[in-house]
Amino acid sequence: SRAMAALDVGQNASVGYRDAIMLDKVTEEAFLQNLKVRFDSGRIYTYIGEVVVSVNPYRNLDIYTDEVVRQYDGKEMYESHPHIFALAEAAYKLMKRRGQDTCIVISGESGSGKTEASKIIMKYIAAVTNISQRKEIERIKNMLIRSNVALESFGNAKTTRNDNSSRFGKYMDINFDFKGDPVGGHINNYLLEKSRVVQQQTGERNFHIFFQLLAGATDSMVAQMGLARDFTAYAYTASGANLAIGKLDDKRDFNSVCPALNDVRFAIDTQNVLRNTIGQILHLGKITFEG
Repeated sequence: SRAMAALDVGQNASVGYRDAIMLDKVTEEAFLQNLKVRFDSGRIYTYIGEVVVSVNPYRNLDIYTDEVVRQYDGKEMYESHPHIFALAEAAYKLMKRRGQDTCIVISGESGSGKTEASKIIMKYIAAVTNISQRKEIERIKNMLIRSNVALESFGNAKTTRNDNSSRFGKYMDINFDFKGDPVGGHINNYLLEKSRVVQQQTGERNFHIFFQLLAGATDSMVAQMGLARDFTAYAYTASGANLAIGKLDDKRDFNSVCPALNDVRFAIDTQNVLRNTIGQILHLGKITFEG
């Protein structure tokens, strides 16, 4: 029966229901308890019908290998255990069957793993694409991932809940031909939290790029822009100057941004304009007005 199928491997109730719509009582408490039971047994994915709920384990799991890909390739969504691969397969298959655009919406709170989920989906599409086209999807995936380095630098910031929180929305497209083979892709960004530039809440920082520029730019760059390597010297970085930022390293990350901008084909002149603009914004923060 459907209810029996909803229980995970071995019909073992101790690992919870793989599909939350089969819960005896559909309440918030019952739903969260089911997620906890599954998470405690090593299962981070749970279905709500065709929706996949993921609980971020904050550690690497060996559930995205080529062997696991083969378990979902060509299968219907409910044939295997809940997994983001199953969702990627369903969306890809639907696109090919109907010849229509398909969209996967990834939503969640800061630090829930949205960016990682998008990378996993691209990894799956790359793995199931025709061998002759895998190089293209890998190229697109790598381009999207490399562009993400630059996007995170200019659009991510430390918040009270996450040291590397995205403060913008992102829409990624992978374009396919009529055979279902990838031919290109692009990213649209929107709703950047611009107000963060001039004001941050207590315990939060401005966008990473301001700190990365001061920490990682060469001495000649810093001198040319008339800056000092002192976070406390500027109004827009002072409040976050002494905050712990976990695994982030502003100097190292700045040195990663420059190659990433090269990879996504930003001209050297454009990169110089970007850096100078960030420096000028820091200087503008020192201006005061008297009435």
